[in-house]
Amino acid sequence: MSFDAPATVPLVSHPARLLAEMAALADAHAVALDAPVRAFDIGGRTFDCDARPEMMGVVNLSQDSWYRESVVPDADAAIARGVVLAAEGAAIVDIGAESTLAHAARVSPDDQMATVLPVVRALGEQGILTSVETYSPEVARVVLRAGANVLNLTGVEREDEVYAAAAEHQAAIIMCFVQGANVREVNDLVLGDDPIPALINHFGPRLDRAVALGVERIFIDPGLGFYYGNLLDGPTRVRHQVKVFLNTFRLRALGWPVCHALPHAFDFFGDEVRSAEPFFAVLASLGRTGLFRTHEVPRVRGVLDTLGALRPGDINPG
Repeated sequence: MSFDAPATVPLVSHPARLLAEMAALADAHAVALDAPVRAFDIGGRTFDCDARPEMMGVVNLSQDSWYRESVVPDADAAIARGVVLAAEGAAIVDIGAESTLAHAARVSPDDQMATVLPVVRALGEQGILTSVETYSPEVARVVLRAGANVLNLTGVEREDEVYAAAAEHQAAIIMCFVQGANVREVNDLVLGDDPIPALINHFGPRLDRAVALGVERIFIDPGLGFYYGNLLDGPTRVRHQVKVFLNTFRLRALGWPVCHALPHAFDFFGDEVRSAEPFFAVLASLGRTGLFRTHEVPRVRGVLDTLGALRPGDINPG
């Protein structure tokens, strides 16, 4: 399928003007820009995201997932993809058995476990850190016993059970922003013009509860990778995503590193959609993202390595 940029999408003011807006944003929230966030180990590997941002590669065992490069037909293919992702530079391999898309089939906890467990065990035997995306406490408990290192938690219902299980196994939690019992129950996104206060109000009590229950390893995820019924228009969705990316550093006030799922922006990239995640990785990096959830590990690694090569004075000699 060929792709033509939609003529109805208006061009914004020159992108160079964003530099002035970004400078003003940094000045207005200078304390948050340099606020410390926790470093911790996961499975013997240190995650100090200010010293070195990390990547989490994606393996989708759901055939409903639309990002075809990450979809695998069975456990053997999932294991093979996980090994490749780790070799390409992913610090964690994220495994999902149910798509978060609105039309996707629901997958029972028993079926999720049957699908995911062989992958978790096989990758763990090779020393590869694994994450399992789920909102089911039953799935969370079982995959942790099987050796999963991270729970990518896409729900808030019965989350105390998930926190207790993570604490017992010294596992990490990716705490996703979810306005509903779980990601499959969410329709519209309600944040306001400035999304950060609502995100802080959402995460603050959940973080306190997780810590109280013994969780010591947490990433917070603002939920940019999920479906929202009121963000179907491409330009509207991208403007929201860019705003959150560039304001992400303000979430440092919560004390934990941020994980972002990099979006696709098919409306703009079309047949070159695989270039979208590296583009958004630049914006997420400017916002001081610590963990990048990506389907395109080699491409994003190149972006992060290049940005990491820059030193003070390279841009402004004065």
